[in-house]
Amino acid sequence: MPVRISPSILSADFVNLERDLHRIDTADLVHVDVMDNHFVPNLTLGLPIVQRIQEVSPLPLDVHLMIDDPDRWAPLYAETGAFSVTFSGEAAGDPTTLARAIRGAGSRAAVAVKPDTAIEPWLDLLDEIDMILVMTVEPGFGGQSFIEDTMPKLRAAREAIDASGRDVWLEVDGGITLETIVTAVENGADTIVAGSSVYGKGGTPNPSTGSRHFGPLRAG
Repeated sequence: MPVRISPSILSADFVNLERDLHRIDTADLVHVDVMDNHFVPNLTLGLPIVQRIQEVSPLPLDVHLMIDDPDRWAPLYAETGAFSVTFSGEAAGDPTTLARAIRGAGSRAAVAVKPDTAIEPWLDLLDEIDMILVMTVEPGFGGQSFIEDTMPKLRAAREAIDASGRDVWLEVDGGITLETIVTAVENGADTIVAGSSVYGKGGTPNPSTGSRHFGPLRAG
């Protein structure tokens, strides 16, 4: 199956965000990291900015919520028209009800797990979700190194998804380079988040070049 690329605008130039959104129009999705300085030690952007990004983006939004109380907030992000809304499993009070609310608002529902979080409990949720995001760095900041110890978790998720026969995507986020993307795909990922590899630190003259570099890969 083809590998989807979802560049993270966490590495984009926030002053020129609309410009940088259009520079990745060769990708499949745009990954939007929402952080609240509580669940993770960083603060990025919130609901009004995501709504505006939705209005100008040439690509569907892959919104990743690294926030407390996603049970309250995640459905509101789905109501912006986002293609996918990911909540952090560790922060959710009632993951099943939350996933249903996200779907009910018109978005694909996804759950993210930190590197040290066991994947097995979340595999029981495959009937309720459309994607699992395995974090391959500790959430909160871009530019970190890929944690290869997360690959057994990725393989376990791939085996469970394949056995279920369901159309559940398997995403990785963190430390993705031209080398580590191969490792992630070989271990079952089909959706790839890349930030600094696409935009570079501080942005590159043409980030779309970075997104095209990943294009020919295939999963499976």
